[in-house]
Amino acid sequence: MGHMKILILGKNGQVGWELQRSLQPLGEVIALDRYEDVEHGFSGDITNFEAIEKVIQTFQPDIVLNATAYTAVDKAESEVEQADLVNHIAVKHLAEQCKAIDALLIHYSTDYVFNGQGTAAWQEDDTTEPQNAYGKTKRNGEIALEQSQVKFINLRTSWVYASRGHNFIKTMLKLAQSKDELSIIDDQIGAPTGAALIADVTAQIVRYYALQPQLQQKHLLGHYHLAAQGETSWYAYANYIFDVAKAHGLALQLKTVKPISTVDYPTPAVRPLNSRLNTQKLQQMFALHLPQWQQGVEHMIKETL
Repeated sequence: MGHMKILILGKNGQVGWELQRSLQPLGEVIALDRYEDVEHGFSGDITNFEAIEKVIQTFQPDIVLNATAYTAVDKAESEVEQADLVNHIAVKHLAEQCKAIDALLIHYSTDYVFNGQGTAAWQEDDTTEPQNAYGKTKRNGEIALEQSQVKFINLRTSWVYASRGHNFIKTMLKLAQSKDELSIIDDQIGAPTGAALIADVTAQIVRYYALQPQLQQKHLLGHYHLAAQGETSWYAYANYIFDVAKAHGLALQLKTVKPISTVDYPTPAVRPLNSRLNTQKLQQMFALHLPQWQQGVEHMIKETL
């Protein structure tokens, strides 16, 4: 493929921040957020169609990574239009722009496109049936990709955490140092997946894709599930965090961790009980190995301490 030009949108989000690191060795990278970038005079505001057209037409990227998203799940219930603009309408427009210059579009989605029932790990071609506004806007974005005829790879992930910004791990460590008792949900199951892992896997995907002949590239397009291996509940995840922190000498005030069920903790948005993702397709198609969820979590706790 020769000299690759790579455009990252949403550079300061959890995944975007890590993508800036992981993609550097693969080509010329321009990373943008919604504010105008001093160096190039570009804005990466996905909802500003003129700005997006300008950057894509000017830079002519081979690969565009859309790490922007409206991710405030509960807020989306009352801000449906804004969530749909970012997660769907703007994605449709971005797909059209990428199609026009024949660029590959890599996009990120969520297990929330499924109904969250059962215990089987979701496969890529399972029926989608989102149960909340956020999930619906994300699924609408996927449908826009499917219909646009753009070359796309859509990576569905779940339970994302990162060293940057707020996350479950940091929140738990903070609470455990100031509270005697915590109640944590025990009936939602998934696999905590680090933004660093998502970005590293994305870089492997980009490299693998770029090295294939065109005919083979075609077979690599579509939806994929990307999550760490294994499964846990929020309750067991929290206990793992406390155990690792204590083993590394952190003094916790916490005495009791109580399991509670989702029905005891109502939120504006319905949460899936089953966030398990089957990642076999990704591992096979791109010759990848995904680690157990504990590895990334332990690494992040050590960085946080």
